[in-house]
Amino acid sequence: MHAFSMVGYFVSARKALSLTGKGWGKVFLLELSGLSAFCFLLTAKTIATITPRPRGGRVIKEDPHRINDKIRGVAQVRLIGDNVEQGIYPFQQALKIADDLNLDLVEIAPTATPPVCRVVDYQKFLYAQKKKQKEAKANAKKQEIKEIRFGPQTDDHDYNFKLKHAIEFLKEGNKVKSYVFFRGRSIVFKEQGELLLARFANDLAEYGKPDNVPNLEGKRMILNISPKSQK
Repeated sequence: MHAFSMVGYFVSARKALSLTGKGWGKVFLLELSGLSAFCFLLTAKTIATITPRPRGGRVIKEDPHRINDKIRGVAQVRLIGDNVEQGIYPFQQALKIADDLNLDLVEIAPTATPPVCRVVDYQKFLYAQKKKQKEAKANAKKQEIKEIRFGPQTDDHDYNFKLKHAIEFLKEGNKVKSYVFFRGRSIVFKEQGELLLARFANDLAEYGKPDNVPNLEGKRMILNISPKSQK
């Protein structure tokens, strides 16, 4: 069998193919006269020209910024950062300033004219950015839409009860979808529905602002109210 050291397992093609996924190397199917097909599994150690299949599938992410000598095609930059005199510098001079401080030159605004670069420890810069993103995500609250339903002849007690809930919803940063539902022939009270929603928007003026004028959709007259931005 020439000078090759071969693993002498006679296996089915299906089994052989499954073994290739476990780092066994490549499978060669040989047809011999008078014999059925069989496989030799050649290990990567035996034949150096066989490249093993990559394992793990881990993808290495590229840096989100160009840094140091990876900043190319730039004649000059606007330099910012601690312990540096801010201003516009030739690129090579800016790179030297960062190098003398044992720091990195990080391009943070590539589309500016000229591009803006910060002198900073890049790893600490990335850590601070990720920390800010994590905090912002934790503080961000998903806005929900809360529905408030009225009838065209809602009494004051029911109205005030629902108004109180709407105020709480808006304070929490949620939208309020208020509507008057007209059942059967109550559609004749359309004007009462308009007046009720106008009163509702007015009573909530301190906490939210209407997104639309009351409009009739089928049997519902709808008014959406968004919370006012909190200062």
